[in-house]
Amino acid sequence: MSCTPIRSNIAHSIKQLLPRELPPSLIKRPGNLYEVLSRTSDGGVGKFVHQMRWSTKQIEGSYWLVTRSKFKCEGKHGKAWGLLYWKNKLVSPREQRIKGSLKHVWDEGPSVARKA
Repeated sequence: MSCTPIRSNIAHSIKQLLPRELPPSLIKRPGNLYEVLSRTSDGGVGKFVHQMRWSTKQIEGSYWLVTRSKFKCEGKHGKAWGLLYWKNKLVSPREQRIKGSLKHVWDEGPSVARKA
């Protein structure tokens, strides 16, 4: 006896309950550092993030590895700490506060060279 038809019906029912478009808080898109990190369930701990301007400046393999974060104002402000990797090399083994979190646009993953 197979459970596939039941699972299929449950999945179909759940899809009908969900909105057609995801709410803005769940859409993966660039933003300030806290907006990007607050979309994850663990506050971004263990995630790679980079400033979008690094990609437009053709700087590859540079990112922060987030070690801890604190949010306020519904995830639009806060503080974050991590380890900086610059061109795939660890800059310092000590955890540092991530600067430029509100000033620049951030995205998940390491930087990849892109045209402006």
